[in-house]
Amino acid sequence: METIANPIQTFTPVTLTANAVKEVKKLISEKELSEEFGLRVGVDGGGCSGMSYTIGFDKKQDKDQEFEIDGVKVFMNKSHGLYLLGTEVDFQDGLNSRGFTFNNPNATSTCGCGSSFSA
Repeated sequence: METIANPIQTFTPVTLTANAVKEVKKLISEKELSEEFGLRVGVDGGGCSGMSYTIGFDKKQDKDQEFEIDGVKVFMNKSHGLYLLGTEVDFQDGLNSRGFTFNNPNATSTCGCGSSFSA
């Protein structure tokens, strides 16, 4: 019997908008990141509402889920799925805001800046 080590999931607990995918691919190209790096999406304790979103580039860790969205490799610690399931990550590039934003259906409250939430 053949086993597959660390398969890439087809179900994605988070989604990326077309703008987010475009910006991530641009950043990967600019930073000349190797194939072992992917986009890490997660949460940390803290922030004015209790939890803060995290996003950046990293290598896969032991407790990570790995999935692919429109050619972007995404890593997320399995325990963060409870807080991020159904979350949409977008990239805004306008006069009033610039950067990645999170639309999280699990958030019961958010802070004014939108970078922290409670669930």
